[in-house]
Amino acid sequence: QVQLVESGGGLVQPGGSLRLSCAASGFTFTTYAMCWYRQAPGKQLELVAAITTTLSTNYADSVKGRFTISRDNAKNTVYLQMNSLKPEDTAVYYCKATFAIRDYWGQGTQVTVSS
Repeated sequence: QVQLVESGGGLVQPGGSLRLSCAASGFTFTTYAMCWYRQAPGKQLELVAAITTTLSTNYADSVKGRFTISRDNAKNTVYLQMNSLKPEDTAVYYCKATFAIRDYWGQGTQVTVSS
């Protein structure tokens, strides 16, 4: 059974940091590109960051220089380190695994940036 389980979300003050984790199981993690998406209330789903099987990374302009995506293939886990958080980063964050036409999604974790 495929599972993607996100964790690490929560409430943080502006300027703070959080690290999200997404633990994968039920598929061959090393062959999948991994992505983080987010959806804020009333807004469309947005691609935040992606990392390929060869460790190439890509970021949305809004998070470049503040967020870092990484993966640990030994632990079947992808991370999103988020620094200098802003109120506009408030959203539900989802991880996604992609291989060819196959996508798997996690259930999401809430990140709230507020003073």
